[in-house]
Amino acid sequence: MAERPADRQKVQAGASTVSSTGATGATGVDPARTLTNWKRNFALFITAQGLTLFGSMLVYYAVMWHIMLETQSGLMMTLIVVAGVVPMFLISPFGGVWADRYSKKILINVADTSIAVVTLGMAILFSVGIEDMTVWLLLCLAARGLGQGVQMPAVNALVPVLVPKEHLTRANGISGTMQAIIMFASPVAGGVVLAFLPIQTLLFIDVVTAIIGITVLWFLVTVPKHGGAKDSPPGFRQYFVEIGEGLTYIRTSAFLWKMLLLSAFFNFMAAPAASLTPLQVTRNWGDGIMYLFGTIALGAEQRLAGSEALYFLGMVVGGAAVAIWGGYRNKSHTLALSTFAFGIGAAGLGLLGNFYLYLICMAFVGIFMGIFNAPSMAILQTNVKQDYMGRVFSVMMMISTIMMPIGMALWGPLSDVVSIDTVFIWTGVVIFLIGFAFVFDKDFLRAGISEGTAEDAGDADASE
Repeated sequence: MAERPADRQKVQAGASTVSSTGATGATGVDPARTLTNWKRNFALFITAQGLTLFGSMLVYYAVMWHIMLETQSGLMMTLIVVAGVVPMFLISPFGGVWADRYSKKILINVADTSIAVVTLGMAILFSVGIEDMTVWLLLCLAARGLGQGVQMPAVNALVPVLVPKEHLTRANGISGTMQAIIMFASPVAGGVVLAFLPIQTLLFIDVVTAIIGITVLWFLVTVPKHGGAKDSPPGFRQYFVEIGEGLTYIRTSAFLWKMLLLSAFFNFMAAPAASLTPLQVTRNWGDGIMYLFGTIALGAEQRLAGSEALYFLGMVVGGAAVAIWGGYRNKSHTLALSTFAFGIGAAGLGLLGNFYLYLICMAFVGIFMGIFNAPSMAILQTNVKQDYMGRVFSVMMMISTIMMPIGMALWGPLSDVVSIDTVFIWTGVVIFLIGFAFVFDKDFLRAGISEGTAEDAGDADASE
């Protein structure tokens, strides 16, 4: 559900996403893929994605901190979210169709390459001394959002191709843990780099990590080739036909339809916890120096980095817990637990006036977001036909992520009028109430114990 932008839009996520068999011969994949083979492929895949995520998070923090420290404006925080999410919203339906028709591996690499080129352009502009970079940075976020709108449906649809369905929850937990480790390290690294070097250094680092990640995915990760593109009628109109087919598929599934609506509402209410915590830290604890244990000096950038780092450290713990534990037998019960806890934590962020207790609460929120991400992804991957996987994930991403800027359109300006702590408290209460849907709704409970889709995913993705 909710992700912190650039997980925070990427979750991690990032949070940060089914078949154990593949084609032979022309595909280059052994049909009896051994446990070792899929583990190797999956490990290389999440390593490649982790490298590109690390660079992306560095860029996100560089952009956000630069704009926020220059303006300290809730409106500008809203524009940061809008710039990243709206382009992603517009392109993701087409990204879903491409993920179902073409090679997911190629799509991911093309998107990563495009994002790296845009980032390189921003680094060059900073290097030549352009003074007012705010507009350029917002345009950079918009261009990166377009790339992510193509990349994310392909990433989420590729995971079930690489991992047997019985291992999806744990695999998503492992992936989430790795992403959280990277997202934990990136604000710390970003804070250290910005303390000694100019902002363009972070942008150049993103370009380097993108090159490495693209190389790993292209040369070392083996996936079956896609054989369905030639069966798709040509023409721009066909894209809308296939998008319509994906919407029809969602509409005819009670579980998917409810998941779509609940994700949208959750993201609307979670917008403050996902996007306004840096502004909350800045307003509540200012830009002066604080001392940890009376000796360690914490400036504004270090406090911002610390709050982000503790959140992602919590996600590391939560993702690792799911990878080891596997969650409740019914995935819906795991979703309920994490939603209840996330709501309590979000409200706690508005209630705690001590910065160090605030950091503990950030870690608490991160733990249960890490616990939430793996079963939420697995419950979709085991209840969607592989032929529709890309389109379903694109629609889910499109509708749920557009609620973030819609929410920020309310919560950002509202936080300039009323106490930002009050916004956190009441949105946290509503998120807590959302958790009851996962406990009592029969469609969620049925989907939570599903062992697979209506058709064997291997039949569908021998054509990857």
